[in-house]
Amino acid sequence: QVQLVQSGGGAVQAGGSLRLSCAVSGSASINVLNWYRQAPGKRRELVATLAVANGNIAYVDSVKGRFTLSRLSVNHTVYLQMNSLKPEDTAVYYCNTESGPWGAQNWGQGAQVTVSS
Repeated sequence: QVQLVQSGGGAVQAGGSLRLSCAVSGSASINVLNWYRQAPGKRRELVATLAVANGNIAYVDSVKGRFTLSRLSVNHTVYLQMNSLKPEDTAVYYCNTESGPWGAQNWGQGAQVTVSS
């Protein structure tokens, strides 16, 4: 079982920066670490993903060059650094893990990010 506790988020003006954190605990073998977001009236969208086995990271095109996913192995915390924020980045952001042989999914509680123009 994996537990995810998020922190960070908030409100900024366009062009500003925010950092989201996700503290990961539990004994399951984690295969993938993800950040998703969901804007009002829209489907949940995968923003960034990290394959733990090889360290490969990928981003959705709309955030490439602005968002950075990183992980501190020592305290099992995952971060999403968000720079040059745009109003269209406004959403609830969720960290997510896929673990074990069946890819079981666990979710953080979500964090609101609001970007004003």
